[in-house]
Amino acid sequence: MGQVAIARQSLPQHNSFANLWFCRKILWPATASFIKYHHQLFIKKLAIFLVMSGKEFFEKRYEKLGWKYRDVNPRQAIRINVANSEPRDIVERLESRGIEVEAIPFLENGFWVCNSKLSVGATPEYLLGLYSIQEASAQIPVSLFTEAKHRIMLDACAAPGGKTVQMADQMLNTGVLMALDVEKRRLTALANHLERCHVKNAVVYEMDARQVSKLNVKFDGVLLDVPCSGNAATDKDWFRRRTIDDVKRNAELQKEILAEATKVLKDDGELIYSTCSLEPEENELNIDWAIKTLGLETEWIDCYGDEGLINVFGKELGGSIENCRRIWPGKTQGFFVCKLRKRVARKRN
Repeated sequence: MGQVAIARQSLPQHNSFANLWFCRKILWPATASFIKYHHQLFIKKLAIFLVMSGKEFFEKRYEKLGWKYRDVNPRQAIRINVANSEPRDIVERLESRGIEVEAIPFLENGFWVCNSKLSVGATPEYLLGLYSIQEASAQIPVSLFTEAKHRIMLDACAAPGGKTVQMADQMLNTGVLMALDVEKRRLTALANHLERCHVKNAVVYEMDARQVSKLNVKFDGVLLDVPCSGNAATDKDWFRRRTIDDVKRNAELQKEILAEATKVLKDDGELIYSTCSLEPEENELNIDWAIKTLGLETEWIDCYGDEGLINVFGKELGGSIENCRRIWPGKTQGFFVCKLRKRVARKRN
């Protein structure tokens, strides 16, 4: 310790000129450059936030895509778990409790909640797992699998578990359903959801979807309800918090997940891709990239919504992007969904 103290005390006496030279020639210019760089970075970030964010910015984007933004109030919806109950029986039981429901025309087991004297999340039927509270458009992706029973299926971004329960329900608790999520705290909600709804065929993993190939399992079907930017229909602070940088960052993450999921999809297997984002970077542009890069092809789907955009801000996309479905906010929240199939490599004779 004494030697260190002596060295510190002698430094100014024997190296004062060197210290002065170091400060003037290296330290001060470096500090100035550091401050200048971060000042410029701050100004750039501020400019992006002010110019490429906010309600007016995104409204203009949507108008270019053919939709005029308006405030909406999506209707509450439930989905009856047919593995545990009969839809007609549940409707009658809910009506006896003063809960009026109406069948959603584009969903097999989905119902709008029209009037309710109590919370639909507080009934014995809900607590017993006979139905789930699930936004109407969010019920669409799982319904698009051609066949789920006795299959090996993957929900790669599973928490909080609404679609995982729906997949298990569609599988009638047969086969194997793997459910992944990267956040441990969200897995608790997922596990509780599965337990409440008596799911028996699910295996839950704490795993980043970008590492799913480490499981060394091939799947008949993969659901990718990927992390996304969301939309203002269900988040009143959305315009204040989002920038185009957020959208681009999410789009890159989604590509990574898509690429990894394709590795574990069996040849001719089905991959359902969905987001609750309105931004084409996270939707049509990602699907166009997947078709060109990953050996996937879209399939036409008969479901609620408009055809996917084939012209995005002047960029022409492949015609098969029309097979996707884009749902602008209205009775439901905004949503995007696409059914993809892994092309089988043809052997040459």
